[in-house]
Amino acid sequence: MMKNGLGAVAGPADPAVAGAVGSAVHVRGLRVRRGGTEILHGLDLDLRPGSITGLLGPSGCGKTTLMRVLVGVQRYDGEVRVLGERPGTPAVRGRIGYVTQAAAVYKDLTARQNLRYFAALAGARARDIDEALDTVGLTGLADRRVSTFSGGETGRVSLACALVAGPELLVLDEPTVGLDPLTREGLWATFRELADAGATLLISSHVMDEAFHCDRVLLMRSGRFLAYTTASELLERTGADTLDAAFLDVVRRAGRTEQGEGQ
Repeated sequence: MMKNGLGAVAGPADPAVAGAVGSAVHVRGLRVRRGGTEILHGLDLDLRPGSITGLLGPSGCGKTTLMRVLVGVQRYDGEVRVLGERPGTPAVRGRIGYVTQAAAVYKDLTARQNLRYFAALAGARARDIDEALDTVGLTGLADRRVSTFSGGETGRVSLACALVAGPELLVLDEPTVGLDPLTREGLWATFRELADAGATLLISSHVMDEAFHCDRVLLMRSGRFLAYTTASELLERTGADTLDAAFLDVVRRAGRTEQGEGQ
């Protein structure tokens, strides 16, 4: 059971915590060290299939490191299973979509050609290419080379490539940065459709209000989880008017708890 300044917020009775069997993501005692410094401090987590979890916290708190562990590109200590397998193994590599803050696409190809390539890799799981382009607002730019795109447009191509592959687990690092409000809203609607169809999504953000789009939210700071709850429950438990204020309240409570334990 995970504890934090709000008390117990995730335990065996929680539908999001079902153990390794039945969990899309199962993590116990996860630690990551770099250069002798511990970055993640013994994290425990279970994500149920068909859910959207928001990973919220300030820059540098460990969100990207956690995501890199789950997709198999970060060394770690502890127990981690994604879709029932160890991260990065051939059995799950093609079933996970990962969108980094730095776009990973072929700039000498057009947006549509990039999507065709990733759809071909996905095979029967692939979604409609035109639908994916429309979701990220790139229909009008679909046949231009990505090398002519702005940074924000290139990021949207990268996101579309992940969407078109129809992944079972979709890990997104700040996917809505630089998007206009209309495109953001359409994107969250697509995320909900994917979850309703059975996909599991873990989406990082430093924009607290995006938590209202998620089934549950993980609040993270300094390599630790502070809370695992819903946006509404967080407001109710803290008595705050906004999620930003609620997060600050959780941070303060956690700080007082740590001080008390240190005495």
